[in-house]
Amino acid sequence: MLAGRQALLGGPVLAVMLKLALPTVIVLVVQSFVGVAETYFVSFLGTDALAGVALVFPILMLMQMMSNGGIGGGVASAVARAIGAGRKDDADALVLNALVLAIGFGLVFTVAEFWGGRALYRSLGGQGEALAASLAYADAVFAGAVLVWVVSLLAAALRGAGNTIVPAAVTFGAVFVLLPLSPLLIFGWGPFPRLGVMGAGVAVVIYYVVAALVLIFYLRSPRSALRLPFDLRRVEARLLGDVLRVGGLSAVGTIQANLTVVLVTGAVGLFGTHAIAGYGIASRLDYILIPLLFGLGTAVLTMVGVNIGAGQVARAERIAWNGGLVAAALTETIGLAAAIFPQGWLELFSSDPAVLAVGTLYLRIVAPFYGIFGIGMLLYFAGQGAGRVMWPVLAGTARLIIATAVGWLVVKALGGSLQELFITLAISVIAFGGITVVALRLHGWSRGDQRTPSASTAEK
Repeated sequence: MLAGRQALLGGPVLAVMLKLALPTVIVLVVQSFVGVAETYFVSFLGTDALAGVALVFPILMLMQMMSNGGIGGGVASAVARAIGAGRKDDADALVLNALVLAIGFGLVFTVAEFWGGRALYRSLGGQGEALAASLAYADAVFAGAVLVWVVSLLAAALRGAGNTIVPAAVTFGAVFVLLPLSPLLIFGWGPFPRLGVMGAGVAVVIYYVVAALVLIFYLRSPRSALRLPFDLRRVEARLLGDVLRVGGLSAVGTIQANLTVVLVTGAVGLFGTHAIAGYGIASRLDYILIPLLFGLGTAVLTMVGVNIGAGQVARAERIAWNGGLVAAALTETIGLAAAIFPQGWLELFSSDPAVLAVGTLYLRIVAPFYGIFGIGMLLYFAGQGAGRVMWPVLAGTARLIIATAVGWLVVKALGGSLQELFITLAISVIAFGGITVVALRLHGWSRGDQRTPSASTAEK
């Protein structure tokens, strides 16, 4: 870990960033295509099943983004800053504190979905067979919510310590679990029962059982530089506070992002089931950006956090800008390709002309602005590493207000079309990226005390 720390503090920025990011990016891209394959399998069950999964998808992504990029970002940031400041014991204890948080947040999601899922999916436009499909899929997936959180937060702790290989390997395991298991459980091949759309959810839970066990055993083994202690006396308010100080506000940001998707899905639902399905498969491309941004973002988070912990603020800011420019270039390339050739993506999931028309409209209006979204998200991750996420969260608030409040006003009060709704979404993306960039440019991270609560306590 010491050699890794020295590279993070003094190595060439782009080289270290790519070394940390590439394993995560490659594996998460593969995992995203596993998710695409799962959607492809579900599409054989018909438009109602596809629409049902589309209704659940924003809620599932809310949980995954809260656990990975929200609270998980707080875990990674706290671990990185502890290592940067030379507090190895705190870094280890933070892993146990992360596990406690994972169990608590996971239970909240399970109870909330079982209690309010039907009303939520109905409010988003689900009805009849589409509503039944959404409940079958969601009940299976959210039964394993604790496992999702455990995997996310333990992996975040490892990434915060500069270990991206093990989390990437665990994520890559989804290829060997989900690709064969999903179709077996969906269609009931051989001795496996035909579970329909529920089978896709059951396969996801089985993967997370395996992933959680692998991470726990690794963190308890001598091979891991970061260790998971099973000593409840090391669950401390100051360490939980260090995670939640950054992770709590970051979680608000992920809630905003996914609430935006949920409310926009509701607005699209006013135009019918075909519109929901078309928007669902088109906006899935937005989530293909997440592996790229998450891989680069967590690398930048770790580098920024370690440098902030060591007091190297100027280097931390340089890392953030380098990462932001790389992210913008990659996401804009994808966005332009999708806008010019939308059928190449959409026809993977549907041949229904009405569904394809909605998806094409969305990609041609929104996708050209993916680059702005990319730099905004990268600077959000950098802010997590620095323990400064207020401006990225405020930028997310602006995006939420424009996309949802203005979007619903356009559709409901002014009788606007899908095209006008999607233009509103594009404007919201520009606002998000623009505010985040301007805020870092004007304010930076050099003002105020950069020490964490843990560091301050340790010094006393």
